Amino acid sequence: MPELNPFSYAFHDDPYPTYRWLRDEHPVYRNERLNFWALSRYHDVVDASRDWATYSSAEGTTLERLDPRMGEYLPMMIFMDPPRQTRLRALVSKVFTPRRVAELEPFIRDTARRYLAPLAERGGGDFVRQFSALLPMDVIFTLLGVPSEDRNALRERMDESLHRDPDNPAIPPSAVKAMAEQGRYWFEFVASRRRNPQDDLVSHLIAAEIPNADGTPERLTDAEVSGFLNLLGGAGTETVTKLLGNAIVLFARHPGEYRKLLEDAGRIPNAVEEVLRYTSPSQYQGRTLMRDVELHGQAMPHGARVLLLTASANRDERAFPEPDRFDVERQQLVPLGFGYGVHSCLGAAVARLESRVALEEFTQRFPRYAVDEQRLERVHMSNVHGFSGVPFKAA
Repeated sequence: MPELNPFSYAFHDDPYPTYRWLRDEHPVYRNERLNFWALSRYHDVVDASRDWATYSSAEGTTLERLDPRMGEYLPMMIFMDPPRQTRLRALVSKVFTPRRVAELEPFIRDTARRYLAPLAERGGGDFVRQFSALLPMDVIFTLLGVPSEDRNALRERMDESLHRDPDNPAIPPSAVKAMAEQGRYWFEFVASRRRNPQDDLVSHLIAAEIPNADGTPERLTDAEVSGFLNLLGGAGTETVTKLLGNAIVLFARHPGEYRKLLEDAGRIPNAVEEVLRYTSPSQYQGRTLMRDVELHGQAMPHGARVLLLTASANRDERAFPEPDRFDVERQQLVPLGFGYGVHSCLGAAVARLESRVALEEFTQRFPRYAVDEQRLERVHMSNVHGFSGVPFKAA
């Protein structure tokens, strides 16, 4: 019988046949060896994502269980449930207003053009290493105020913290070390901004206030700000990097869909949603059951680890007609690419803006291109799927 193994490198290459098998044969799946359950159908994943009281995030959102002390040392909203998560989200949302996001577009466009110019001049290069890994890093780290000389080393630590060895559910020592180094960097960074506030997101977060139940103002602690920066720095760079890399590979494989973008750039926002659906950078959301649940005749016990397979849900034929067809004009349902429910991504608007601008600028410079399929390089993380290298050239 097949196995759902998020640590399998073969699974990383193409998880979708396994997901189809799960949806058809085991919509409530049990993996005894790795000790988890999984939901794979669209409506089950959507319902569970809404029900945070039953499907809790408090013990982490990956299959690997993190040290519970990390939640106090570096608290992150994604590893919390309401009401604490609601409080943090309300404070953090103050720096992600639609106006602030819209103001980023000129900077994002200038940055995209700066990285694309040498690629256009040379007629190609490595799309990920020379463009899609750099653009979101510059946007997020500029937003946060991270000095340019720290950025590459910080991104390398982020990548290393997510790397997993083949077929091994244990977090590698190198990843644990990278996590600790990241956490230390963010703590020191927040402390420096508290001493010397500047006109950046971190300083605004430190100063943000909301009233408590008794009406007194409340601010984030240094640990809470550091936890958010760790989350935003990782998710804000990894997701867009993988989304854009996946997009360029998909459009090379589906030139008819790419031609639609060349004919009408107004289709690009919907194309971004279709890329998110078709090849989800984030494959699942880990949860812990807070009560016994029976679904499709299967009983999952209180305390069980459950994976909400958003990537499988996005290919469910029960929700999407011809789900394995890539279609940039597809009518979208409730989008799951940036999470759903109380844990929908706060930075989703920024990620969508970056992705739209990046594809607008790329299509102008490369109306025809080819990807070297033989030299594609994949990342190997338990949850994040995508490419670390995408060689391409103008055609």
